[in-house]
Amino acid sequence: MSITLGVGAEHWHTTSAYWESLNQATADLDPPFGTVSLAALAHNADAMVRRAGGTPIRVASKSVRVRAVLEAVLARPGYRGVLAYTLAEALWLAQTIDDVVVGYPTVDRSALRQLAADPLLASRVTLMVDSVAHLDFIDSVLGPSQRARLRLCLELDASWNSRLLGHIGTWRSPVYTAAAARKLARLIVDRPGFELVGMMAYEGQIAGMGDQPVGRPLYGAALRRIQAQSMAELAERRAEAVAGVREVADLEFVNGGGTGSLESTAAEAAVTEVAAGSGLFGPHLFDHYSRFSPAPAAAFALPVVRRPTAHTATLLGGGWIASGPPGVDRLPRIAWPSGLRMVSREMAGEVQTPVVGAAAENLAIGDRVWLRHTKAGELSEHLNEFAIVDNGTIVDTVPTYRGEGAAFL
Repeated sequence: MSITLGVGAEHWHTTSAYWESLNQATADLDPPFGTVSLAALAHNADAMVRRAGGTPIRVASKSVRVRAVLEAVLARPGYRGVLAYTLAEALWLAQTIDDVVVGYPTVDRSALRQLAADPLLASRVTLMVDSVAHLDFIDSVLGPSQRARLRLCLELDASWNSRLLGHIGTWRSPVYTAAAARKLARLIVDRPGFELVGMMAYEGQIAGMGDQPVGRPLYGAALRRIQAQSMAELAERRAEAVAGVREVADLEFVNGGGTGSLESTAAEAAVTEVAAGSGLFGPHLFDHYSRFSPAPAAAFALPVVRRPTAHTATLLGGGWIASGPPGVDRLPRIAWPSGLRMVSREMAGEVQTPVVGAAAENLAIGDRVWLRHTKAGELSEHLNEFAIVDNGTIVDTVPTYRGEGAAFL
């Protein structure tokens, strides 16, 4: 199936009207189910392009995990290529998408054999490496004389080593300095069977952390200062590293960023493309950024199945907890009806989620409660399909990866 993105509207800013419209459009569906608002998705896609300021966006598939949505976004101006999260997924997508970079190193022997045996796939898929050990592993599966030449992307670590605070950011590549990047690039170029075509650096400490946390103004101010210092340090180091690598390899692309840092990353002259995906669905993780405010394009509805007290309603399921540091911010957030909250001693559970608050008293058996996931693509792992809603009606139904029988990680 395929969908086409039109022009985004902005009626979701009238919160109750937006959720009531979704509720009415899906009145014939039995929850739990998920929806994607076509207008909100289009709005988010266009907003990301504006924020990128003309730098092409590579879609991070991990944050979507719906093939029809990936294809619809890629058909839109400003988008080019996919950043996959496993090689198996990249091979699956590369059947129809001609530019897929694997965002993480792979040790999947079966997938490597499939890639190496197919010249078309080898021309479409780029592997991520950050050490000679990765080259050794690939060669141990199939040596250069037994396979097609493989495209590689070198990952530069984008975290910040603060003198005061220590390591800030995600633990990814061991390649931190420009000298280390150039050294590894030379080893790749000199190694038979490989072609170095790209560089990548993901600044999670900027892209993945909202700088306006609710009720924590001092922490927010400190975080914005830390992020500004990290951005300045990374821009200088990345430019030096890219220049060094370009001395030994003809790079096709230099990838950086994430949904939360599109403006700052795209502004770097050394970067030729930015990666983003979460901003398309607009999960509640991105509600607290000063630089942008995505629409809640993806959501899910759960049914009320119990009324244990006059002041409590119990939803079926709901324990769709996001990855990351354990905390309340990893829980789904109730979007509608307003005036509901989870019970602190139970919260969102695998089989049920009790809710209380003024609105709970008016909920009847069979009513729906709408929620938003903390993260974008992880919602797709709980659903076989999304109902696509536009202008108050369901216009299509598209499968998730799970709905197509695919589970990659």
